[in-house]
Amino acid sequence: MPAVPFTAEDTARLQDTLEQVIADGATPGGVLAHGTVGDAPRFLSAGLVAAECGDAEPDQHTLYDIASLTKVVATWLLVGRALQEGLLDLDAPIRDALPAVHGDTPSAEATVRQLLAHTSGLRASTRLDHYRNAELPLHELLCREPLDDAPGGHRYINRGYILLGLALPHLYGRRLDELTAEVWQTLGMDATAYGPLARSRRVAPTERRFSGGPRIWGAAHDDNAGLLGGVAGHAGVFSTTADLTTYARSLLAAHARGDDSALGRWLHASLVAQAQIEPGLDRGLSWILADGGRVAYHHGFTGTSLYLSPETGRYLVICTNAVYHGNARTRIAPLRSLALKTISAT
Repeated sequence: MPAVPFTAEDTARLQDTLEQVIADGATPGGVLAHGTVGDAPRFLSAGLVAAECGDAEPDQHTLYDIASLTKVVATWLLVGRALQEGLLDLDAPIRDALPAVHGDTPSAEATVRQLLAHTSGLRASTRLDHYRNAELPLHELLCREPLDDAPGGHRYINRGYILLGLALPHLYGRRLDELTAEVWQTLGMDATAYGPLARSRRVAPTERRFSGGPRIWGAAHDDNAGLLGGVAGHAGVFSTTADLTTYARSLLAAHARGDDSALGRWLHASLVAQAQIEPGLDRGLSWILADGGRVAYHHGFTGTSLYLSPETGRYLVICTNAVYHGNARTRIAPLRSLALKTISAT
């Protein structure tokens, strides 16, 4: 099927909604990108980066903390590579990919597939600060935790990706940020990196930890990622709308090639539903699947989103620092809702 371009009306609605959520106080500003594999991307922007950045306006090169988009931009990508190289087995327990664990470790029996699909039953609440000064290594402490539920049902769980982020460096003998930097470079994502980053007008600040305190600026907003030095499997990556657009285009091109590329095979496999999230939404391997599986997307808590429609060749990227003003998941909901509706249209 030939790529289906966005219409002028699509662009106008997206721009209007971005401006409206900014006017409503949902975010200081933001940048959107949309397009198809065969066309030049269209970037839309509005507002300011943040008060700390003066009159700087956001553009496709502004760096945003992408939060849980880390799961699909870093960890999912590396897991696919490890599977291709025979270092991982989707249906093997994560204990096989970690340094040795001892004793009763019920969480170590979760499979890689279950961790990716949020069907592991692992304990949902994760407070790495509770493990400070512990004698055992972090992976073993996490593996010793009891399950919250029997495996199989869907429940969004960060600690599964934390475990994957600990397993990958063990398998490769290299740090997670080194592994991701290498893969991003091959895709042309030169600005994407784990933090911390130097504070500048190009970096969007996020939340304030306490009233009157300084904002987090250039460091991971996520507490658990912060305790891991900003480099984790579930959060911690910074990127630009331009780089996320490059990533989306790479994924769609690989999907079109199918079995002719390792990335294409991995994306095809990941867009198979593993569990229902709610009626009309399923979870693939990392990705949320909508529109009968024709659209794949993921959100980041800070106010970021990435949408793919492999069938129509379309993509849509949202970069905001909506957490600057509070709960990004609710306050930018109108923009995300329109994005999903727009990418799903044919």
